[in-house]
Amino acid sequence: MALEEYRRKRRFSETPEPPPKVEKKAGHRFVVQRHRATRLHYDFRLEMEGVLKSWAVPKGPSLDPADKRLAMQVEDHPVSYFDFEGTIPERNYGAGSVMVWDVGTWEPLSPEAVNGKYLPGTEAEAAAMIKKGDLKFRLHGKRLNGDFALVHMKARRPGSKGNEWLMIKKHDEYETNGFDIDKYDTSVLSNKTMAQIAGDDDSAKWTSSKKASRGRVKAAWLADSLAKLDKKKVKSAKNQTTADTEEHKGKRNPKRVAAKNGSNSFAISASSAFKDLEGATRRPMPSAIRPMLASVVEKPFEDPNWLFEIKWDGYRAVSFIEHGTVRLVSRNQNDLTPRYPELRELPKFIKTQNAVLDGEVVVLDEQGRSSFSLMQQRTGIRSHGRQGATRHDLPILYYVFDLLYLDGYDLRRVTLEERKRVLKEILIPDEIVRYSDHYPGEQGVALFEVAKQKGLEGILAKKRNSCYEERRTSEWLKIKITQTIDCVVGGYTDPEGTRQHFGSLVLGLYDEKKHLIHVGQAGTGFNHATLKEIFGELGKIESTKNPFSGAVDAKKVHWVKPVRVAEVKFSEWTHETADGGLKLRAPVFLGLREDKNPEECTLAGQVTVSTQI
Repeated sequence: MALEEYRRKRRFSETPEPPPKVEKKAGHRFVVQRHRATRLHYDFRLEMEGVLKSWAVPKGPSLDPADKRLAMQVEDHPVSYFDFEGTIPERNYGAGSVMVWDVGTWEPLSPEAVNGKYLPGTEAEAAAMIKKGDLKFRLHGKRLNGDFALVHMKARRPGSKGNEWLMIKKHDEYETNGFDIDKYDTSVLSNKTMAQIAGDDDSAKWTSSKKASRGRVKAAWLADSLAKLDKKKVKSAKNQTTADTEEHKGKRNPKRVAAKNGSNSFAISASSAFKDLEGATRRPMPSAIRPMLASVVEKPFEDPNWLFEIKWDGYRAVSFIEHGTVRLVSRNQNDLTPRYPELRELPKFIKTQNAVLDGEVVVLDEQGRSSFSLMQQRTGIRSHGRQGATRHDLPILYYVFDLLYLDGYDLRRVTLEERKRVLKEILIPDEIVRYSDHYPGEQGVALFEVAKQKGLEGILAKKRNSCYEERRTSEWLKIKITQTIDCVVGGYTDPEGTRQHFGSLVLGLYDEKKHLIHVGQAGTGFNHATLKEIFGELGKIESTKNPFSGAVDAKKVHWVKPVRVAEVKFSEWTHETADGGLKLRAPVFLGLREDKNPEECTLAGQVTVSTQI
């Protein structure tokens, strides 16, 4: 097959896939790419004749000779596709996430065996074997090794295109009986999972091909992993699983039935809840609360004076519950109630009349992990101050991690540990709301490793005795797997080379005097479509005034009004420069944030804090 078919199927202005080009230099590498498109499958590719000869293998290659894997021959791919890893946007051919599952070299084997063994052959022999429909080859990879054969199936089923082959492992020292391909779930190049790759998409408007999980589905991988951290929790986890199973079998759960019927027969009494609760103050419910924010640290730690939680990747929301009604407010004090109609039922799952809760609204992927990309799809993309299209088929879940007010008592001066204890008592978990559990300070490093292995955003560390402060503080810390930060866009640079529209976004953060300080440029993370789209947005806010205070270490800058916020990921903060400034190292653009105000993008709490922990 030539690359014309590859070219015909793709719109290179929209997809990050490499353009078609036949290489003159011959090579003998192979790659296996795990591809979550309409269905999860594996793409097996052999480099020869200046292209990658390609087969789609639904169940993936196997090291077990007993497995005869169906392999559908597809169009040749360019050699530059060898290390492609990322996300193909929706409405494009093959839309979905691509991970490099294995790489290595291969050699053709002569078609005739000598003394029962196949000797290395030539590329000409390989081409002849493909034409004949019986290709024998040897792999030298990170995961796949030994001799294989690709055999063209002669018998064609009705409607067949004649591209069905079988991929078969030969008997040798590398054969593995009962080979389980699912044990290898990370990239051999980036060590990322499919979920992490999906979250590292280059487009600000990426649409996931993954299904969203209903809130009632437990993330078994998370429950099992966390249970291993603390053997004392295994028994309670089993009890909860049993309760959930019985409920789904139709057995009556008195708390759930009471909640569904709007009954308050299980409402706790304030005098009982606060009998020994130091710091609780009797006063009217506050009308507004600004969420307590965490500062950044780079590494996990262990300390018995701290608690650790999973960091859920969604939208922060404080909920005010009064006599059967709920009002949801964002960190910017915007009313979120109409956006999440499911959460109007929230009062039914709180065993009290009045309460103020703090939590995160998330959308879970099919494996029970919070996905910000899915969350963006659910809420819609804001355009010119108006709400864009939303996907109501994506169910939301409210993870609640703090209790600030309860039946006439303000709890913000009560210790975190006690607030969470009472919260767990009054909350009835359901498919729309769940309690965000915490883990002892001795398990901080272990919890971080679980989060890292499972492709989560990170963890939170909170002091056991911390009170609730409506500001960013070092009493709460966030430890991210990949550091991300929200920056103000203050300008853009001219494109260079073949690039179009602009070169990079010039980024800044506000200091304590509300001066916008330059912290670097993000020039990667874009594809052609996002370059064009963002350039159009920048044109609407161009300005002749430099919004930054102090030096800007960038050339050919076009200034813009500091009204847009960009989320970027980066590796670390650089050391202080000669002028005393700090810069982001290797920032990569992730997307424009519509839920953040530029004034929130501050140096305070974002630069790693130095604190005694």
